[in-house]
Amino acid sequence: MFAFLIIHFPFSVIHYKEMISIAEQLIKQIEAHGERDYPHECGGMLIGHFDAEKGKTIVELLPMENSSEESTRHNRVLILPKDVMRAERYAREKKLDVVGYYHSHPNDRAFPSQFDLDHALPVWSYIIVSVLQGKAADVRSWEMENDRSKFNEEEIK
Repeated sequence: MFAFLIIHFPFSVIHYKEMISIAEQLIKQIEAHGERDYPHECGGMLIGHFDAEKGKTIVELLPMENSSEESTRHNRVLILPKDVMRAERYAREKKLDVVGYYHSHPNDRAFPSQFDLDHALPVWSYIIVSVLQGKAADVRSWEMENDRSKFNEEEIK
């Protein structure tokens, strides 16, 4: 579950090239966060920049606390509005943008659920790490269609 108040999009809602550039060390950090929080879901913001030709580039992660109730943390992440605003402010101060969000799927595939689709925002990338029995198994990135009908997988470079 996401609790978003305001979202800053640097451009009108457009479809970016289905590619996201992220350093291997950042992927390792996402995997480590998922393993550390297992069997609960983890989440965090993807900080970087948008480019309509090159796709999105992630330069930094901002891990967030899962504020979901203890009983639902195994399959839900709640990021509080104050934390989203903090991430937006942090990115702006660095002349960057929040370009997406990452979270884990404990003992499940790195594919978005219907819940993920229902709570997604256009333009953002959604990186999902599958954590099976406490070990990161797969990492994939997704972007929602502008009509909110489905996710398309993004190539991770």
